[in-house]
Amino acid sequence: MVNKITKRDGRVVDFDKEKIINAIFKAAQSVGGEDRKLAEDSSDLVVKELEAKFKEDSPTVEQVQDIVEKILIEKGHAQTAKAYILYRKERAEERRSKAAVIGKDVKTKFSLNSLRVLKERYLLKDDEGKVIETPDGLIRRVAKNIAKADLNYSGNAKEAEEKFYELMVNLDFLPNSPTLMNAGTDIQQLAACFVLPIEDSMEGIFTTLMHAAIIHKSGGGTGFSFSSLRGKNSRVKSTQGVASGPVSFLTVYNAATDVIKQGGKRRGANMGILRIDHPDILDFINCKEKNEDITNFNISVALTEDFMKSVENDEEYELIDPSTQEVVEELNARTVFDLIIGGAWRNGDPGIVFIDRINKDNPTPALGKIESTNPCGEQPLLPYEACNLGSLNLGHFVKDNGVDWERLKQVVHDCIHFLDNVIDMSRYPIPEITENVKKNRKIGLGVMGWADMLVQLKVSYNSEEAIKLAEKVMGFIKKEADNTSVELAKTRGVFPAWEESIYNKASKHFQGVHMELRNATRTTIAPTGTIGMIADASGGVEPLFALSYVKRVMDGQELYYLDENFKKALVESKVYSEELMEKIINKSGIQDIEEVPEPIREVFVVAHDVSPEYHLKMQGAFQKFTDNAVSKTVNFLNSATIDEVKEVYLLAYNLGCKGVTVYRDGSKDMQVLNFTKDIKKKKKSKDVCPECNAKMVMSEGCAKCSKCGYSICS
Repeated sequence: MVNKITKRDGRVVDFDKEKIINAIFKAAQSVGGEDRKLAEDSSDLVVKELEAKFKEDSPTVEQVQDIVEKILIEKGHAQTAKAYILYRKERAEERRSKAAVIGKDVKTKFSLNSLRVLKERYLLKDDEGKVIETPDGLIRRVAKNIAKADLNYSGNAKEAEEKFYELMVNLDFLPNSPTLMNAGTDIQQLAACFVLPIEDSMEGIFTTLMHAAIIHKSGGGTGFSFSSLRGKNSRVKSTQGVASGPVSFLTVYNAATDVIKQGGKRRGANMGILRIDHPDILDFINCKEKNEDITNFNISVALTEDFMKSVENDEEYELIDPSTQEVVEELNARTVFDLIIGGAWRNGDPGIVFIDRINKDNPTPALGKIESTNPCGEQPLLPYEACNLGSLNLGHFVKDNGVDWERLKQVVHDCIHFLDNVIDMSRYPIPEITENVKKNRKIGLGVMGWADMLVQLKVSYNSEEAIKLAEKVMGFIKKEADNTSVELAKTRGVFPAWEESIYNKASKHFQGVHMELRNATRTTIAPTGTIGMIADASGGVEPLFALSYVKRVMDGQELYYLDENFKKALVESKVYSEELMEKIINKSGIQDIEEVPEPIREVFVVAHDVSPEYHLKMQGAFQKFTDNAVSKTVNFLNSATIDEVKEVYLLAYNLGCKGVTVYRDGSKDMQVLNFTKDIKKKKKSKDVCPECNAKMVMSEGCAKCSKCGYSICS
């Protein structure tokens, strides 16, 4: 019996006959074959020959493929054999292209685009900027480092290392970027999300700015509430002068971020929040009126329950001086709400967070109030607190046209173990942060590839079936995450602030069962921008942005994407052609392309096909089973109206979301995701940079500007 097979990276794994069947059937389908029995019979012959040839040794992948070719040719399946051989050649060429990107052979599943991102931001380099680490080496470095925490609890670090390695090398799970970048290095700062307080004094303001710079340097992003700062023109007793107000200091923080890249590899990211009852709220709402203003901050208005009631009743509400707590003015709530809507329609800012709702779910209110979130809004935190995140790749958990619940359960357990270890292994840059993190031990397990899972299950994103499945999947993940945290608490102890937490005081939070937990929070839905690119997964719980699109990353580099599930569906339906793909490349969706079969159009909906109602229903479904918050953007076509944006903000409130962000396509000059046609309009020639007209030089499959560094990768 052939029980094991040696992969190209040297790992010996279980032999899976089903993979041979699928490979042969895929080759047969590409030339019009529909008989899976042929693939099954051929695979039987392959296994028989393997057993005769490798009685004691494990065959390699290449040796298995050679025998597949031989059997197909001998049995007269010439066309299928030719398709299989061409597929092998394409894969070999792909491996050569991958090796060219980083200068070394690549033995892992990372795609070409993934490798470009890894090379630019994640793989270790020497003092001259030369890559000295392979993708497999990165995964091994991280797994080995995070597994060391098991030694603190008399655990088996080697066993944990292998478990963590398999999680990441198979792209079933990836932790947040700082963990990938810094684990096992001198930096060793592994958290992505930080919130810092801003004290209403010059010393406090600039001490926080210094702390933010240190955090950005280590790879983290920061959130701030500017609500404690007195309004502009308020009296300052110590100088007999007047205050300049929160927006002026927001501008200062933005300028400082311009010169500090996160971890030296990406521009710093911030969240700026101001309460709706702050005297300078109108200035704040309009502070990003121009796209070139305050480019290093997302901004959100913290809306209270009282304010939302005033909006509903068309009433006045009070603005309160944060330094004296005195009422200084009254404004009409609907008028201010409409100003927020107008800004969001204009260019996506400001977003909103429902601050009372966030604090209602604060697990440790005795330690303070939550005032802000991380840069993308999914992680509310106390002042001087941090959290590390990681995401499951849901597209990898579909089996036999259903969700592979058993494997998902095991992977969730392993992920919670991993994230709890990260807390112990991380070196936080500020003592107050170390103290608060260790008190609460917050972690955030989330998901990516939700849209990928849906299309594999043939479920339309904008359907009630998808909403119900979202609740089932996230409910399952939360339940297993909670169970794992309970098990860890039995051997490692509860989080130190547990005694004064809501869990100790109200067991009803866990269906009437009193549970002692290792972690104050367990689940968070992050946007998974970069790690989603590494895993070739759709972002977070978003719908597919498009089926062919361009992503602008890494200071202007452009990466082209074609959805592989979509291509596979077209091939299986026998309608795939280069001519059809040309049509699709220049479209935001496929709903009006008649050549695409109706069942495929029903499943492969993209962001702009999804109604605002279903965008928010999906966010609400995941929020029901998420301890922290859900990062979700409601994407609009450029033609969307202000009333449509308003409808989304009100619906987010009514559906129990903790916040919401909208974005109208094209409302900013520089946006991360673009339709291919929008990029093509900019290009003047292959040899001339579209940004500065300088010469473009080819390097490692990319055209790079010799002057400004702008690059395009095919």
